[in-house]
Amino acid sequence: MTDTPTHDSTDQHEERTATGGATAGHDAPGESAGRDLTGLLNRAALVALVLLAVVAGLRFYLAASSTIDQWIVHEYRSLFHAAFNLVLLLLSGYGIAVQVRRIR
Repeated sequence: MTDTPTHDSTDQHEERTATGGATAGHDAPGESAGRDLTGLLNRAALVALVLLAVVAGLRFYLAASSTIDQWIVHEYRSLFHAAFNLVLLLLSGYGIAVQVRRIR
């Protein structure tokens, strides 16, 4: 028996695959800068899409509330608003739970 650790070739292959072909700590010059720029652009796109979704969601909520006010008899408006808000709350809670699981 030798005291030197043996390396499995599949572990090295998985490490190279996970890092885009280079082993950990041995990136080619400029390769990490390209990944940093790509990551930054991805995050900027995500922020822009989230802002767009917030604006669209707010406009949808206001339009749906206006539609409820126009089409539903006054006696049932509060019930429809409550049901609509409950559905949105449940969907938001589900989405938050999914994202928390992904982050962990």
